[in-house]
Amino acid sequence: MIKTPNTTIFTVVDTVLFTIIEDTLKVLCVTRQRDPFDGQKTLPGTYIRNQESSKVAALRALREKAGVDDIYIEQLYTFDDIGRDPRGQYLSVAYLSLANSKILALNISEATQNPEFVDVDTALGFDHNSIVKYAISRLRSKLEYTNVAQHLLPNIFTLSELQNVYEVVLGQILDKRNFRKKILSLGIIETTGDTLSGLRQRPALLYKFKTQDLVELQRWF
Repeated sequence: MIKTPNTTIFTVVDTVLFTIIEDTLKVLCVTRQRDPFDGQKTLPGTYIRNQESSKVAALRALREKAGVDDIYIEQLYTFDDIGRDPRGQYLSVAYLSLANSKILALNISEATQNPEFVDVDTALGFDHNSIVKYAISRLRSKLEYTNVAQHLLPNIFTLSELQNVYEVVLGQILDKRNFRKKILSLGIIETTGDTLSGLRQRPALLYKFKTQDLVELQRWF
């Protein structure tokens, strides 16, 4: 909470957690249990406590409201438009988070707030649709110059699975030959030496990212 001579500005965090389910980009939402927007879907968020960083608060919001922990997260943007919250002047530090749906388990219990993944165009309370829209734009941009796509994949994957992540997030079909040539030339993935068998086509090589650290590249799209 920030006090000024004329008003009080409340500081909160809101988290945008994306995943891919059935070839569709989804965002994690919870159900609010009080006014304003009682019963409506919103992004998981919370007040920033005294002596607590915004990142710690964002991780706490995901843990307490959705039972999600130990995932990729980065600061997104600060939203401070007047009127974004009907209760008063609220400054929100938003965070972008990514996870692979096959290894992510939501804790749906009395302790959480009915967490679920919904379509990214689902109507949300507050200004959360604007936050989601901004987060999608940021994610699309980061795909062009970093290895961030790995956080939407299992540790071991095929090139087809990797391309699918790009196509789902970017909302466009990519040329298979060009994509594979470009992604392999970046030197950010390597083959495991194993193959995925049981497919109608010939067995597909399995790959992994060389590092889990965020690596910046020259834009290749």
